[in-house]
Amino acid sequence: MDDVLQPGSGPDERRLHPWSWLFVLLQQLKQFIFPLVALLVFGARRSEGDGELWASLAPVIGIAVLVVLAILQYFTYRYTIGRDGLTVREGLLHRSRREIPFSRIHNVVVHQSLLHRVFGVAEVRLESAGGQKPEAQMRVLGLRDALALEDLVRHQSRDAAPASSEAGLAVREDGTTLLSLSTWEVIRLGLISNRGMIVVAAAFGAMWQILPENRIEQMFRQGAQQAYGYAEDLHLGWLGGAAGGVALIGVALALVRLLSVALALSQFHGFRLTEEPRRLMVERGLFARLRTSVARRRIQAWTLHEGLLHRVFRRRSLRIDTAVAEKSGQQDTRALKDVAPIATPDACDALINHLLPHAQWPRNDWQAVHPSARWRLWLPSLAWLLPVTVLAAWQWGAWGWLGLAWMLFAAHAARRQASRMGWTLDEQLVAVRSGWWSRYWRFAEIDKLQALRLSRSPLDLRFGTATLWLDTAGANGIAAPLALRFVPEADARAAHERLTTALARRRLNW
Repeated sequence: MDDVLQPGSGPDERRLHPWSWLFVLLQQLKQFIFPLVALLVFGARRSEGDGELWASLAPVIGIAVLVVLAILQYFTYRYTIGRDGLTVREGLLHRSRREIPFSRIHNVVVHQSLLHRVFGVAEVRLESAGGQKPEAQMRVLGLRDALALEDLVRHQSRDAAPASSEAGLAVREDGTTLLSLSTWEVIRLGLISNRGMIVVAAAFGAMWQILPENRIEQMFRQGAQQAYGYAEDLHLGWLGGAAGGVALIGVALALVRLLSVALALSQFHGFRLTEEPRRLMVERGLFARLRTSVARRRIQAWTLHEGLLHRVFRRRSLRIDTAVAEKSGQQDTRALKDVAPIATPDACDALINHLLPHAQWPRNDWQAVHPSARWRLWLPSLAWLLPVTVLAAWQWGAWGWLGLAWMLFAAHAARRQASRMGWTLDEQLVAVRSGWWSRYWRFAEIDKLQALRLSRSPLDLRFGTATLWLDTAGANGIAAPLALRFVPEADARAAHERLTTALARRRLNW
């Protein structure tokens, strides 16, 4: 969008891009697509039945109303760039004015879908801690204005007003590149991740909700009958049939893994992590380009993850928690979470030491947990596996007792996990580690802790242990917990007292 002043507006007041109404309309159509389709289908049936013309015109009227609303938003949305923040005005009948200080903005997201790139525009989101929606969502701005606004927030200054140019604010040079991923690295990420399986599961869930239950059963029954009939025609025997079944499963898994690779390429192609004096910025995406940045001081916690396939490829992943707005308790895929989606262990350690110089990573002062953790980690598996094994043995005889083999594996996994569990605490950092099959390290600066809770279960009372739960902004139920589990009571109380004293002396580094 060119920086053109509108009649009657202030000298610094700006509008959205002239094509913004089209993208607002498309977003509204996504939200109302099912009601519009229902109006189209049932309206057509009604018009055929009793000749009422208005029923068939209902979808057209609905789309026309959405077009008018989208155009009204373009003419009524204004934003003003000040020295210390932004002012956003919107609404025709119900008007609102929102003052957004730069210091309140935690995350800046510049999103370009394929259609955005065709029109040379971008969507800008300014997010803060908490809340259920972004502080401002500008759909859409010209690409140069979007990058200029992002640059202004990234380089917010209280000493000087932003410089302006013919097409908006002057965009500064990019910062230092900390990590970039080649195409082969992104392919490795797709092979490691399970994004394809998530999409397949979501597709099955949607199909189960949309199609009638008898129709789904009929589809599966017909597929099984066709496969069985084809196998009988080949006269493979039971050994050949088993081999064919295994091969079919292998092909299905390979296709899911290829889907994971395609999704990884779509999301993380051209991934680049750059650093500026006070912010980190990530740019990624193949078809839809995404630029998102966050102030380094807004990072609340860190998670270093290493799964089984990570170890096969000798890779790890590094994620951060930031206190940004969430919608209905769901994580926003546009927020900056993946600092290193995939990298070598040495690269991850170097990145942590660069961004947290006092972390001294990797740590060598891990404190072990209580010996009772070995069988206490096995207890949940035993609670459900034992009755299932007994029920299987009663149903299928001696073959059902094969479940005991899994119980032995669960006991071995619990022992290995307990041997890897540990925690460490110093004047600057608190960290925990856990996992055996899938390992993780989770840590946070003490200045970022917001709440402490010391809890003791009946088993803790029996064995003299306790759990110290640590809470930071941006934490969610999906990420691994930041908690000192199965710690001797004396050590847990000492850590609790130490952290309480430290937090009382320090100011929350928000």
